[in-house]
Amino acid sequence: MLNHLLTFAIFLLIGIEIRSGVDNAKAAVLPSLAALGGMVLPAAIYLALGVHREAWAVVMPTDVALAIGALSLLGSTINPSVRIFLMTLAVADDFFSLAVIGIFYRRELNLTSAFYTLGAAAIGVLLPGRQQILKVLAPLVTFGIIPIYILINLLLKIDLSTFTSATSLSVVVSRVVGKVLGILLTTWLLTRVTSLSLPPNLNFKEVVGIGLLSGMGMTVSLVIAGIVIKSQFVFAEIRSGLFLAALISGVLGLLWLKRFPASL
Repeated sequence: MLNHLLTFAIFLLIGIEIRSGVDNAKAAVLPSLAALGGMVLPAAIYLALGVHREAWAVVMPTDVALAIGALSLLGSTINPSVRIFLMTLAVADDFFSLAVIGIFYRRELNLTSAFYTLGAAAIGVLLPGRQQILKVLAPLVTFGIIPIYILINLLLKIDLSTFTSATSLSVVVSRVVGKVLGILLTTWLLTRVTSLSLPPNLNFKEVVGIGLLSGMGMTVSLVIAGIVIKSQFVFAEIRSGLFLAALISGVLGLLWLKRFPASL
């Protein structure tokens, strides 16, 4: 029951954030398309590696709370445009993740899991007074609910023996490499062949840092794994891969962005 309530709160916030992002749709086009590229390439890499292919969507979502939380460690040295681009990208990522769940995993969804995921997000989209709710719910979910969710669904269940399994390493490679390459290449291509452009004070070195931080993904990925993975052992391997990928991506992203601070 607790897990369901935590999941509901997380997806409710996702729905509110998606609806709020629509209000500034023009500025969201480039990061949203970059998010899509940062989901497709990790999935393609994971499928190419050929290990438990039914879990391909697990490597796609970005955890906005983790990524923004990690970014905050850099304090005032970070370019504000990096945070805005990352936030917009992560919200679009949430939307695409919901679409993936609804389209590709609808048969695996039972009534309960559908309500606590897609249903909660739909409520968030339709709620009136979203900005007021967002001010209260965002910090509650970010600093309270998500840490608890990660603790009970990941950290307390980590099996060190699964860290070097083929499944775990496939998740790590797909997320750490696929996210940054997918986001960077999509952004670069779109700014070359379309009228879209980066914000004036954002550069491609910073986009690399954004792509690295986007490799941090646990909450929605764990929900997807819970829907599609039936074997507890395979789930443990996926769990370990997500943990390692988030740790590696976060460290690499912070080190990269620290090397290229806003002052440069």
